[in-house]
Amino acid sequence: GEEQRPRTDEQWRGQAQGTCQTMCPGRELEARELQRCLHRFELLAGTERFRKPRGDPFRAVKEYSRPAAGKDSTNPTDLRPPAVLMKTVCYLIDDIVYSFAFDRLRSVKQDMIIQRMSGLKCVAILERTVRFLTYASYRLCGEPLRLYDPRINDTHLQENLSWLLDCYATGTGPHPNQEEMQALGLLYNLGSSLCLIQLPERLRSSPAVTLALSINQAFLQRNPVRVLRLARRLNFIQSCALHRHFVTCGRDLLLIYSHGYSSRNCRFPLDGLAQLLSLDAPLAAQLCQAYGVVVNQDNQLVFSKAAFTEPEPGKLHCKLYHSIVAEKLRDFSVGSIIHGMVLDCYV
Repeated sequence: GEEQRPRTDEQWRGQAQGTCQTMCPGRELEARELQRCLHRFELLAGTERFRKPRGDPFRAVKEYSRPAAGKDSTNPTDLRPPAVLMKTVCYLIDDIVYSFAFDRLRSVKQDMIIQRMSGLKCVAILERTVRFLTYASYRLCGEPLRLYDPRINDTHLQENLSWLLDCYATGTGPHPNQEEMQALGLLYNLGSSLCLIQLPERLRSSPAVTLALSINQAFLQRNPVRVLRLARRLNFIQSCALHRHFVTCGRDLLLIYSHGYSSRNCRFPLDGLAQLLSLDAPLAAQLCQAYGVVVNQDNQLVFSKAAFTEPEPGKLHCKLYHSIVAEKLRDFSVGSIIHGMVLDCYV
């Protein structure tokens, strides 16, 4: 897409350096005031009901705008330098809702690309952006498309993650969060060889990456019981990355059991299956019914390979598995996790 980061210096005639010290350039703020294009988060308190509400220079954030022919996107007064971009990202993570933050994070990325940002400041911004988009992929799944489009979120998450892994590979460091972010990439892209190719040998023995590799191997082997068992050891943000694969694991587990325990006289306890799925019994029963597995009056499952059916598209989504992720949040704030302040141990 038009946002792909540059690969070669020959594509650039000169490196732009931003001088804008506010989250939104003054020129853009004035223009959007006149056009009445300010978001409610950006309005100056007390002017909300004015015919032309005023913009708050301390809360307004530069919008993402598509590159256009004849438009100079390298004007230093419109570009925010690294320190201001970091301040903007922190503001968006700590204080703002997804739809607003997503657009403004795109504008941060755009400023970074134009200035050819690299090094530790670039890494710090990308790490927060990847965590934010990973969290959004869990928190907003199943919401209406007008509020959240998983494909668009996925595209931007993959682009930012790829850029971040390139920064690790080409930068001098130190990169204390590299193990965590490599593991996130593996868990989010479970079953893909992309993150494995970019995985440095020295990281393969680190705790987070070792666990992610074990989960990836179990997933490739179609062993959903092992995937779900190992997933219990993940921390909150890792579980957010993995959660989109829980539907596949649940489906595979029920398919395997529908063949393995397919007998008219065979019964399997619902509680036993619920434990394997890391779900409570009512949610496990709901999942079984969606796949045509009978739950009798004694809360026993009647598996039958002939009765196993695929649910209608859209009828079953990963919100069913949100309890697995939500319980890992514990007493942490989402903001502290996205900023990388929470480090969980691996058991």
